[in-house]
Amino acid sequence: MWFTFFLADGFEEIEALTVVDLCRRSGIDVKTVGIGREAIRGSHGILVQADVKDTDFAPDAETEMIVLPGGMPGTKNLEASDTVQKAIDFCVTNNKYVAAICAAPSILGHRGLLRGHKALCYAGFESQLEGAEIAYGTVCLSGSFLTSRGPGTAVDFSLKIVEILKSREISEALASSLLYTSR
Repeated sequence: MWFTFFLADGFEEIEALTVVDLCRRSGIDVKTVGIGREAIRGSHGILVQADVKDTDFAPDAETEMIVLPGGMPGTKNLEASDTVQKAIDFCVTNNKYVAAICAAPSILGHRGLLRGHKALCYAGFESQLEGAEIAYGTVCLSGSFLTSRGPGTAVDFSLKIVEILKSREISEALASSLLYTSR
């Protein structure tokens, strides 16, 4: 079991690196995929080396989830990627999870995938979650869509991913080892 984390130029570093770090700490195999190349620069200038570039990636039966970080222009770059769109299609068709944080839930909203679901996003992007019921809190799981609000909710988002892919007990143990307490 593994999940794919997409990185495009302009991604939000806290959202990306927190998720990858906490999931790997919990023993989840995370494959980072760079859109257009392997070295991807975040919205605050941090350069991250992806495991593979998008031309070398295709989802398969072992894929349990894809994760889309926010950030600008990272979200727009993810949305423009055929690889990301095909991965979303694969997940929707095969009842796999799609997780998106910050501005990235707008990618799902623009496609109408959130209709009839609850969802969260960064403040000001709510109108782009077409057909979704706007939820409250830090993380929202609705069907196979996991959404979250932004950089400040990255730990909660990561812990929910660990809970989904591993277990609640492993997620709670990870939070405890980090000395993390939610607000």
